[in-house]
Amino acid sequence: MIAAQRGLDPYNMLPPKAASGTKEDPNLVPSVSNKRIVGCICEEDNCTVIWFWLHQGESQRCPNCGTHYKLVPYQMVH
Repeated sequence: MIAAQRGLDPYNMLPPKAASGTKEDPNLVPSVSNKRIVGCICEEDNCTVIWFWLHQGESQRCPNCGTHYKLVPYQMVH
């Protein structure tokens, strides 16, 4: 509760802040490891999810729509 009052989200309960998805402003994906699986819906009215592995390092693109994602380190609170 104190963390929420300070604007923190220690349990990742809040939706992520969306970026423009470009190479200069990729969607940031937190991870405790050096890779994570990501699902991209591509378009708002799509009912199909495109799943792909996101690896630490440079940003990567969704193989279907080209939206950029970047893996960022995440430290557990506890």
